[in-house]
Amino acid sequence: MKLTFRPLLFHLLLCCATLTLGVHIHSDPEVSSDGVIQTELKKTVSLLCLPDSGSDTQADEELVWLRNGAVVSLKEENRKGRSSVCVTPIIHDDNGATFTCHLGGNATVSASVTLNVTYQPQLCGSEDIIVEEEAVLVLRCDIWANPAVSSVLWSLNGSEVDLIAGGFTLANDGFTSQLSANGAKKSLHAGTYQCTANSPVYGEHSKYYQVTVTEKVIKFPLMPMIAGLVVVFLTGLLAVFSRWSRITKCCK
Repeated sequence: MKLTFRPLLFHLLLCCATLTLGVHIHSDPEVSSDGVIQTELKKTVSLLCLPDSGSDTQADEELVWLRNGAVVSLKEENRKGRSSVCVTPIIHDDNGATFTCHLGGNATVSASVTLNVTYQPQLCGSEDIIVEEEAVLVLRCDIWANPAVSSVLWSLNGSEVDLIAGGFTLANDGFTSQLSANGAKKSLHAGTYQCTANSPVYGEHSKYYQVTVTEKVIKFPLMPMIAGLVVVFLTGLLAVFSRWSRITKCCK
């Protein structure tokens, strides 16, 4: 009986010890099963770190918060027994940030949560673009969003942009969709452009561009002309000085 009882007693003691050697994080909004908190820009996230229930020794133990591995500064009264952190307002840089709470005397006893900040592409309003004929036309559309936009559509005067006919080049790096054309022509490139980004969460968002193509202005090379005139003037002045003695003799 003793041999059977001792392993069982040891197992129970081990379970109790495991239960009391931990911390957990409560949050508003709630934490998902995989430790992620879903939130949005300009919202507030409240985090509360507590020792696991049933622990007498941890009730007075210091708690430490980390944000992406860096220590979060806390007031003295917000360190022992329970500790809270408030993230407000939520900004872009908070997306993917991991907050960890651990015991001050044992950093291995910890709990972590990660923020997933969703936001829509910042597309609205209109912009006036003036470009000379034969110059490069560049239109930039901010499509940065979380989750990423599912599609981007460019239209000209209500119809989808014909990349080949208009000599357009389209580039997309996940942050900006850029539509450009070398050698702008009034007949091809003037008009109203629309950039529409489709978000799987926030729907469609658009921005308009009113493009005006003006006649090419012949620009005179002003600085080279001024430099040339200065050289001519100085050359003439030196020529006069070099012949000054002859000029004075002729005048006598």
